[in-house]
Amino acid sequence: MRVGILTGGGDVPGLNPCIKAVVYNAIERGWQVIGIRRGWAGLLELDPDDPASLVTNTLELYKYNTRTIDRTGGTFLHSSRTNPASVRQNGEVVDFTPKVLTNIERLGLDVLIPIGGDDTLSYAERVSREGVNVIGIPKTMDNDVNGTDYCIGFSTAVSRSVAMINQLRSSAGSHERIAIIELFGRNCGETSLLASYLAGVDRAIIPEVPFDPERLAELVMGDKHENPSNYAIITISEGAQMQGGMAVEYGEADAYGHRKLGGIGLETGDALKRITGEDILHQQLGYIMRSGSPDSLDLMVPVNYATIALGLAERHEFGRLVVLQNGRYTSAPIRITQEGIKRVDVAELYDSEHYLPKVREVEGKPMFLY
Repeated sequence: MRVGILTGGGDVPGLNPCIKAVVYNAIERGWQVIGIRRGWAGLLELDPDDPASLVTNTLELYKYNTRTIDRTGGTFLHSSRTNPASVRQNGEVVDFTPKVLTNIERLGLDVLIPIGGDDTLSYAERVSREGVNVIGIPKTMDNDVNGTDYCIGFSTAVSRSVAMINQLRSSAGSHERIAIIELFGRNCGETSLLASYLAGVDRAIIPEVPFDPERLAELVMGDKHENPSNYAIITISEGAQMQGGMAVEYGEADAYGHRKLGGIGLETGDALKRITGEDILHQQLGYIMRSGSPDSLDLMVPVNYATIALGLAERHEFGRLVVLQNGRYTSAPIRITQEGIKRVDVAELYDSEHYLPKVREVEGKPMFLY
């Protein structure tokens, strides 16, 4: 069997352990593994008749060239946010799926293993419907792929966020400031909310609940005055919105319609300074959350996901997504990624009036309280 593997979307710790485990499990079965570079872009830009293009866009994977990659973060195969079904070209949106299907056939791939989040897996579901043998693996630090309790990268992002929040307390306390810490989280506030819950912040703003800066100012000033060190900590997801406002984006849209998201922390800090007169410490964690080596959970889960994926391939069970459900490893139809939107359960996990994580009931909930 000839296995293709690619990583799409943002990088997270845990991708390289997953790639390595796919390679090792495949080689033990006598199979060949072809790495596709830069996610779906590798299949979109590939010209199979051009040797230079093959070198640029693909890489045969062996034990010797993947032996140590699990010790580092990011993705050995590189990544992109390319969606071949929606490429802007000369002012029009063009669907290049026929070219991608041809390239998959020309490469002789018997199965394709895409590792990614909603965008990557939505296109995986598309090519699965077109007849490609696909087995998807969920990856995103936002942990918002529908159908699974866990996505690769989530644990490390939470752990790193908790550590950085607590380190920033020293500066906030020393200068008696209100600290606003902006965390990743475009549409789903799970990573931000769980990190805030574990770090014991004063207030946490998530994308699911638009907030009133006047109300936030009132609450955080109370927090600051009640703190013996006279400081307060607010976390805010990058996709959060003020009431009546919109998510803060910047820069030109790329070829796939994506603009960069971020800046709501600074905007909120300016609003709080105007309202309270207090000096604000603003810190955007950004890529620190998703950079560097994986923690133990983001070593274990990716390896297990890879093992399941190869088992599915061996049994010719395609059109599947490897998942964790109710604490157990299993798989689901890959179409499950398109059947719902995974967001914070605000009623159960968040106090919308006081902008606080509030876990009302733990018994019976999944490990990650999504």
